[in-house]
Amino acid sequence: MLLVTHLRKAFDTVLAVDDVSFSVQRGEIFGLLGPNGAGKTTTIRVILKILEPDAGETTYDGRKFSDRTRDILGYMPEERGLYKKSKVIDAILYFAELRGMARGQAKAEAYRWLKRFALLEHAERKVEELSKGNQQKVQFITAVLHGPQLLVLDEPFSGLDPVNQILFKDILLELKREGKAIIFSTHQMEQAEKLSDSLCLINKGRVVLGGSVRDVKKRYGTNSLHLEFEGDGSFLNTLPGVSRSLIYPNSAELELTRDAKTQPILSELIGRLEVRKFELVEPSLQSIFIQVVAGVPAPRQLEAL
Repeated sequence: MLLVTHLRKAFDTVLAVDDVSFSVQRGEIFGLLGPNGAGKTTTIRVILKILEPDAGETTYDGRKFSDRTRDILGYMPEERGLYKKSKVIDAILYFAELRGMARGQAKAEAYRWLKRFALLEHAERKVEELSKGNQQKVQFITAVLHGPQLLVLDEPFSGLDPVNQILFKDILLELKREGKAIIFSTHQMEQAEKLSDSLCLINKGRVVLGGSVRDVKKRYGTNSLHLEFEGDGSFLNTLPGVSRSLIYPNSAELELTRDAKTQPILSELIGRLEVRKFELVEPSLQSIFIQVVAGVPAPRQLEAL
């Protein structure tokens, strides 16, 4: 479906996208991951021809970007792209008609989606009167209404409460089953781990990790200990055999050295914590992300290119 090859984009002395390549297939959810400022949004804008690349190429089913390509794309930017003074239904219909939808068809689809998102009662309200989460829902509707083959979502879970995050997740999985190709950009590793089939981790404009989620996690082994407990776990990073740690108030993920044994660790915990869960698991994307990003050198200076 989508093939991105050696993209490069610079702004003055900032190299925002540095030799980025990946591919996305139909029926696949692809996570474009990275911290804030990593180059994710710039990469998306280059793919969608909002920005022209300095080098590299993007093709859609083997063809370069064209007006026909624009019609099969759906895009939800991270920043709000809605006319705040417009009524919700008018804003949705405006974007649908830009995509070539007949007004009658667009209106029927708009009300179907508004019902799905429990927004029917807000159809005649102005966009600016909605909560941030409801504006996010409306923006999603404008991106998906015309039935795009490739859906690109920049930080789609921003501003959503847990219930609506689940609703978004269910809809994305439905679209995947329909054969849509979906790219979603996020710095939330937990969402990416649950949803993505494949991923590309960008940091400082460069690809630092890529492939299927399963292969990425296999690459980093299974020597990770997940704990849930009651008590003060601040000492966990000092335990023998622990090389890295992510410690939260009532849980922790400990990356162990190759020769580490779990029994001595468990013995250290007894009497110090009330342990509810002690499980050797694959490392999370969060821990892999921290491990990989920590080793990425500074970006190249443009003057040296």
